[in-house]
Amino acid sequence: MKEILFMKPVLKNMIWGGNRLREFGYDIPTETTGECWAISAHKNGDCVVKSGAFAGMTLSELWDNHRELFGNVDSDRYPLLIKIIDAKNDLSIQVHPDDSYAKEHENGSFGKTECWYILDCDPDATIIVGHNAKTSEEVKDMILNERWNEFYREIPIKKGDFFQINPGTLHAIKGGTLILETQQNSDITYRVYDYGRLQNGKPRELHVQQSIDVITAPYVPDALDSQVTETIGDATITKLISCDKYEVYHGFVDGTVKLTQDKSFQNVSILDGEGDICGTPLKKGDHFILPCGFEDYCLNGKMEFMISNLPQ
Repeated sequence: MKEILFMKPVLKNMIWGGNRLREFGYDIPTETTGECWAISAHKNGDCVVKSGAFAGMTLSELWDNHRELFGNVDSDRYPLLIKIIDAKNDLSIQVHPDDSYAKEHENGSFGKTECWYILDCDPDATIIVGHNAKTSEEVKDMILNERWNEFYREIPIKKGDFFQINPGTLHAIKGGTLILETQQNSDITYRVYDYGRLQNGKPRELHVQQSIDVITAPYVPDALDSQVTETIGDATITKLISCDKYEVYHGFVDGTVKLTQDKSFQNVSILDGEGDICGTPLKKGDHFILPCGFEDYCLNGKMEFMISNLPQ
């Protein structure tokens, strides 16, 4: 059997962060720890392999030197990035560029398509997804004249909700929300509005012109009509999204489920519970990659999990 690549998460202090990442067993650095970069090969947070033949290597080093583990995918970097986000307070209202804009304006970076699975949230929690402007000119006018309450689209959320955030979509995670995010390997964010907050006595940088450039108008919600739930063994697994950047699955197992890893690679996150994979213990907060050719495996125990891979 090929080795399971267990990752050591990178934890990040954020102005809006909290301490709930401790619930996943992490030794958080501050009481405002906002992000766990759980599976990442980005230069701003490159995860290290915890154990086995590749222990101590970063994911980017593995990608560069052992591409066979990932099905020899043709890309100059590991294409996906998995995060857990603890938003104790509101994140900025922001937007991400697509690949073509980022390549031209951000030194060859990927753009940023992402999706959110709501792990937990306060009873009255909301998020911002989309806007009410009908045209790009109206987007510009609303931003430049700070017509925020007219501009953004705020909606209530509950545990288990899922959202696809395509490039050009105005969005913001708001306080009291815990999220599993699957995204392209990119750290490009354009802040549209930050509530006038100060960090170290100064307002954080805004990216007004870039935001006006890339916000899509009018906003059209993603239909998410391809979701399929099936029972396999003792598990229930839902295909949350299949787009041109990733496929994402959410599952619960209470007992045993036999699955097959027949993709170039798969990212797996244990969101709750405990058990094992092929005899190797698993617990809440574990994140690992199943390499190319891993083939059949069993998840045993009582666990909630997420799986992601490139579209086939």
